[in-house]
Amino acid sequence: MKRSEFLRNGVLTLGAVGAGLTTKASLMEKSIIDQKDKVFNLDYAPHQGMFQNHAGKDFLDQIQFMYDKGFRAIEDNNYLKRTVEEQEKIGNLLAKLGMRMGVFVVDGGDNWKTSLTTGKKEFKDRFVETCNRAVEAAKRCNAKWLTVVPGFYERNLPYGNQFANVIDAMRAGAAIFEPHGLIMVLETLSDTPELFLQKTNETYAVCKAVQSPSCKILYDIYHMQRTEGDLIKTLDRCWDEIAYIQIGDNPGRKEPTTGEINYKNLFKHLHQKGYKGVMGMEHGNSKAGKEGELAVIAAYRTVDDFLS
Repeated sequence: MKRSEFLRNGVLTLGAVGAGLTTKASLMEKSIIDQKDKVFNLDYAPHQGMFQNHAGKDFLDQIQFMYDKGFRAIEDNNYLKRTVEEQEKIGNLLAKLGMRMGVFVVDGGDNWKTSLTTGKKEFKDRFVETCNRAVEAAKRCNAKWLTVVPGFYERNLPYGNQFANVIDAMRAGAAIFEPHGLIMVLETLSDTPELFLQKTNETYAVCKAVQSPSCKILYDIYHMQRTEGDLIKTLDRCWDEIAYIQIGDNPGRKEPTTGEINYKNLFKHLHQKGYKGVMGMEHGNSKAGKEGELAVIAAYRTVDDFLS
């Protein structure tokens, strides 16, 4: 049989089954829809825009779509920059659906991000003011975790002085968050070589020095694969200070199964360790449009199937 005839007959066969599915994307969509009410084993958290081709531009509609596909958390890095009305609408919908808010960024602007290592009072004061504002925002969506990036190297100061300045600032932030049960999670990034914190062990040392339940590690798997690798061993070494995890495959920073990281094995390890926190989907979609969005969901169904 010629290839063209084989393909044409294959399409006719699919139609005869009654599914009305004539494309690979449609088959994928049917499979995902069949799992509509199945909640994932781990609490993966998509972000705004990840499913906008299916759900539309409105973030509230996107959250509803995420819920329908089995997700029970979201991330919203820019939540602190939203209006109070927007924050309340998001919080109310999450409460209605029984979903959790993942991290949002304690972002006071580039000045404090690049200057906390200096020890200068004006930058620390701005950080403290932003932390206080973040507390009020967190109440509107019942958030628990808040991302903090301690800052860039200050080339005019020895490392030890910078380390002490970061500790001082993080203790000030922890003093604000601790009475409210909030946790600032310190993130180490791989795409900004000027950052003071470069590896997990350095962030671990900061948290140990701050000595607060409100100062912990945000372990971004994508960034740490690029910076240091040895993911499972590093997770185990620093486990007592890790409070939040983010996801992204490498290279490309797209959904799991698109790169080199064995996410199924990694998620199984996290599950066995008893991790109950949010898993932020801090990545883009490897493909555009609805097909790309379905591919993201299918990828998470694949790597989340680690109990069988």
